[in-house]
Amino acid sequence: MNWRYLPFEVRTGAENMAIDEAILLTLTRSREPVPTLRFYGWEPAALSLGYAQSYAKEVAEEACREAGIDVVRRPTGGRAVLHQYELTYSVVAPEADEHVQGTVMESYLKISRALLAGFRTLGIPADMAHGDLAAAGSAACFDAPSWYELVVGGRKLVGSAQVRKDGILLQHGSIILHFDADLLFRVLRFPSEEVRQRVLAAFRRKACALDEVWPRPLSRAELEQALCDGFAEVMGVRFVTPGLSAAEQALAESLRSKYLGDAWTRRR
Repeated sequence: MNWRYLPFEVRTGAENMAIDEAILLTLTRSREPVPTLRFYGWEPAALSLGYAQSYAKEVAEEACREAGIDVVRRPTGGRAVLHQYELTYSVVAPEADEHVQGTVMESYLKISRALLAGFRTLGIPADMAHGDLAAAGSAACFDAPSWYELVVGGRKLVGSAQVRKDGILLQHGSIILHFDADLLFRVLRFPSEEVRQRVLAAFRRKACALDEVWPRPLSRAELEQALCDGFAEVMGVRFVTPGLSAAEQALAESLRSKYLGDAWTRRR
């Protein structure tokens, strides 16, 4: 089976979310939908909020402005992520596709198996978590692993979130290459500095970046190729690279204003 592969490119937060949604919406209208695996980065760095998070309660606006951090709301659930030094992946596929079909947890498991195969190809000792979001102590995504997210030594390495619409699944996730935890907790809102520091200390014990757990220098391109190989091996798919269609590009451009606007970003 063919999947489309969209190689790494750097975009703004609004552009990245608009492209992911444009791919999803295009697949809902397609008679023969082809799943897509996409990789991307963020410039400038951005704080993304989960669909249901409160902007007013979670975002320290002044700190974001001072640090030059964009704020964007994802169409997916989950908690806040600081997208800075990372490789982001997204999978967009029909819910009925055998490689992702099932409940949310079942599809998480299938995608995580592919990611895990890629990490292990590189020798990275990752495992799947059997976690519970109730254990989280803050609004930050990497504060606690959920079921089937990837961890190293019990510390969360990959954070993912998912949404489904009209029979199409979108899951995207952050693979952190280097963590600036101090910056993340500076751009999130806390009731006091004491609480911020206490939660930050706990966060450091629960989350990790790739450069903390794998000392060998690893390029973004090498990691991307290994993850592609993991998907091909586990799912038995072959990648084709036609790029975004003209319709997807036009739709993404029209959606960009949504992700730039306060009506969406501050809606909760």
